[in-house]
Amino acid sequence: MATAHKDRLSSVDASFLHQEGHASHMHVGAVLIFEGPPPSREDFLAHIDSRLHLVPRYRQKLAFPRFEMGRPVWIDDARFNLGYHVRHTALPSPGGLEQLRLLAGRIYSQRLDRSKPLWEVWLVQGLEDNRFALINKTHHAMVDGVSGVDLATVLFDISPVPEDRGEPEEEWSPAPEPTQAELIAEGVKGAIRAPADIASSLLKAASDPAGTARAAREAAEGIGEIVWAGLNPAPETPLNVPIGPHRRVRWVRTSLDDFKAIKNAVDGTVNDVLLAVVSGALGRWLRTRGVRTEGLELRALVPVSIRAAGSESELGNQIAAMRGPLPVYATDPLDRLEIVKESMAHLKQSKQALGAEVISGLNDFAPPTLLAQASRLNFSTRLFNVIVTNVPGPQFPLYLMGRELQELAPVAFLPEDHALAVAAMSYNGSVDFGLLGDYDAMPDLDVFADYIGDALAELMQAAGVGKPTTPAGNGAARATVGGVKE
Repeated sequence: MATAHKDRLSSVDASFLHQEGHASHMHVGAVLIFEGPPPSREDFLAHIDSRLHLVPRYRQKLAFPRFEMGRPVWIDDARFNLGYHVRHTALPSPGGLEQLRLLAGRIYSQRLDRSKPLWEVWLVQGLEDNRFALINKTHHAMVDGVSGVDLATVLFDISPVPEDRGEPEEEWSPAPEPTQAELIAEGVKGAIRAPADIASSLLKAASDPAGTARAAREAAEGIGEIVWAGLNPAPETPLNVPIGPHRRVRWVRTSLDDFKAIKNAVDGTVNDVLLAVVSGALGRWLRTRGVRTEGLELRALVPVSIRAAGSESELGNQIAAMRGPLPVYATDPLDRLEIVKESMAHLKQSKQALGAEVISGLNDFAPPTLLAQASRLNFSTRLFNVIVTNVPGPQFPLYLMGRELQELAPVAFLPEDHALAVAAMSYNGSVDFGLLGDYDAMPDLDVFADYIGDALAELMQAAGVGKPTTPAGNGAARATVGGVKE
């Protein structure tokens, strides 16, 4: 589906806007570290400009109909200025990772301006060892991290020689900005179309009564499982406290081979191992906070893709969420992994993700006020303690203007009353954990980062697969723990 002027946000996309507040920013991004000297700002701008036609959403901003007459729409920004979105800065001497993580924390502490396209890229020079970094920030309403259709996708090449991506068919010219009367009229049309869409679905159902009954039964079971999860709230922990707008950022680099070795030894999945490692780190961290973990099981919000096959090139969020267990009570690392493995297998066989998809579809017919209420419910601390997301990335090197990408640390977001988010992404043989913490509630984020590496080493030893290895391109087994070299 091509990106068009006046595309209306889906209910999932709009929910991220409704959830955003003074302290809960809904942007996501990554800290990316490259080898070699940085490009000049002019060359970097020219490189982005040459490929911006491949992601037309990045020239669009939001328009909000008055009187809540429908969800917001994407419209071309007639005053689009690439120089506003691409920032250029330098680290103070000595240009270490400590300075880079502090800069990233400040950047992710600032909300994106909704009067402009919802993204920024920072070109950061002065990083030690002849390196530079990019810090990118994009509103979650624009990209879900699973489709991968974002600016970073089109900026990178798979060889040191930049690929010719072709010229746009015609020079970009923004469509006229709609008036409020036109936006309201479009909202009314959408409201009128909703009953017709429902009727169309009913006609389709009538043509296949057996299949429809089966699908309805499964959907009802899925919704029931979500309701049951909501009636069994997540426990109260130091992770679920009022937060402010300021952030801390850390990252931990590990080897993908280590995760594969463990999962092969116990017949699980890489995601099982990742959740077990996070559980081990959280348990140790909670105990340093004086929390008794006996019998305590935290709940993670684990995003899953509901993107249909063949729709990978479409923009917009097509995700649902499962609530997975984090057994911080289990002190034996293999027991912890076994609990996670069995629980996740049960969740995959359950209808929880299907139920979330059904609710997401129903929200498309909901007026904005109800959608805002549903959004707040989805991110309630009753449902989960911490976001844990794992995105598989390319297992080959990527290049930006001939410079190799060495490290890729993903950064998630903090919903209201959630002080920590854990994002992991595999890239070229490594698994990078990006940790985002509230500045005041998580002053010991570096301690938790250390515990990620400790929990992995502990699990490897228990599984009999040796010690953590060095990810490709690193100079130490734990090259970046808490954002500082060990």
